[in-house]
Amino acid sequence: MLRLSLEAIELVDAIARHGSFAAAGARLNKVPSTISYAVGKLEEQLDMLLFVRNGPRVTLTAAGEEMLREGRWLLGAASDLESRMRQIATGFESELRLVHDSLIPTQAFIDDIRAFEALRCGTRLRIGCEALTGTWEALREGRADIVIAAGEGPAGGGYQAVMVGSLDFAFCVAPIHPLTRLGRPLHRGDLLEHNAVVVSDSARMLSDRTVGLLAGQHRVAVPTMAAKIACQAAGLGHGFLPRACIEGELARGTLIELQTEEPRAPEAFWLAWKTGAKGKALQWWVKQLNRQLVPALLPRSTWTSS
Repeated sequence: MLRLSLEAIELVDAIARHGSFAAAGARLNKVPSTISYAVGKLEEQLDMLLFVRNGPRVTLTAAGEEMLREGRWLLGAASDLESRMRQIATGFESELRLVHDSLIPTQAFIDDIRAFEALRCGTRLRIGCEALTGTWEALREGRADIVIAAGEGPAGGGYQAVMVGSLDFAFCVAPIHPLTRLGRPLHRGDLLEHNAVVVSDSARMLSDRTVGLLAGQHRVAVPTMAAKIACQAAGLGHGFLPRACIEGELARGTLIELQTEEPRAPEAFWLAWKTGAKGKALQWWVKQLNRQLVPALLPRSTWTSS
């Protein structure tokens, strides 16, 4: 059995802060003799001195200082745990997992995170990022409590969803790309002759999505939309890009928009959570994020004239 309890650490902390057994007793509503006895008993159990006595004044020994160095952290952790337990008993979850599509940077949620942390509700927040179907899969497989996902959700239901925006896409290449020389809307045969740049789907179990990719298409797969934009601007391939993210590139001419015979339809984004989930933290996030998130939260390159 441990000889050192939180109550003992709290006692030693009070004595160290107030400088004497009498002052600590007044702080803890105990008589000085009770404090003195408790310290003596603790030192006897630990087989070490925690205080040097100089009349009514006491100072910590090296062992006592080490005890408080770690002990004060334990007191703080215990207090936080009690607070979380109290909040969880009132309906807040111990943890909430928010997973968002990789197109949206996590830093776009800073204000939302700050507002949630200000609640001091005891719920630990865990934020993750997935691409394409991987976001829906995280919800279906129980790795997320609430998601911001692109495209339609998987069949089978089991979740609630509200639309939180949509994106228009433009087919783009670098100015040096051979497709810019055709001077007409592009058809399938034109695209098959050149590399496509695609964002890899992070789904593990569900079938991955290949948006705007033709059968037999040569491709370069990248992990994020930012990487896709960079690769296309460097002339490494072609593909559809969110118009809201590339205003700067189009204005500067580092990307050129071309017309295609088969344009890409706008992409819907959804806020989704498991049906029947009733935790107060989840309810807070559903209310907080039920707004036009896309394209408002997307990273954009700005263009300024020189």
